[in-house]
This record gives sequence, C-alpha cells and structure tokens, in this order.
Amino acid sequence: MFQSINSIDAAEQFIAENMLAFIYVTRENCSVCHGLLPQVEQVLEKYPKVQSRIINADEVPEFSGQYTVFSVPALLLFVDGKEYIRAARIVPMDQFEGKIKRIYKLVANA
Repeated sequence: MFQSINSIDAAEQFIAENMLAFIYVTRENCSVCHGLLPQVEQVLEKYPKVQSRIINADEVPEFSGQYTVFSVPALLLFVDGKEYIRAARIVPMDQFEGKIKRIYKLVANA
C-alpha cells in the first residue's frame, strides 16, 4: 500500500531524496484510479528499490499544476529527480512494467 503525500513540498522532497521515485496521482471519485492502483502496486512489488507514494490531486492541486497532470490516474517515475515515465488514464500494465523493468535494470543494478 502506497503512503500518501499531502503537500507539494512533501512531493518535491520525496522526488529529490529517492533515486527511483514513483508517484501515483489519483482523485477521490475516479473509478479507474481505484481499479488500476492494485495492479500498479503488484508490478512495483517486483522492484524494491522503487520508492512509491500516492497523491490525491483534489487535496494537492498544486501538484497537478506544477507537474502538468491533466488526467488521472497519472503514473510518474522520476530517476534522480528527472521524470522518465509518464502514463495516464488507461495504462496497459505489460507496457508499463516493461518500461519500469528497463529503467530498473539500468539504474538499480548499476
């Protein structure tokens, strides 16, 4: 289960402090968000060096503005503070996992 981030400052600190930082952007009344979350959690369990958090765009609207998130769910992976993966709304899990796996091999095993 992802821990929540409740402010833009906490999000920026999380991204800055973790080499592999994953943020799942959701909204309260988003059925796709709630349906996709367990699948994303299952994928990320295979990659223990990826630190993950969840942020509610309704509670922290500044995050959506600063990171140009126009639709949810949004899946963002940052490597050393830089965005490397962005997926939104309908996310094919096999493609998502393939991208994570490639980056993980390059970064976490280096």
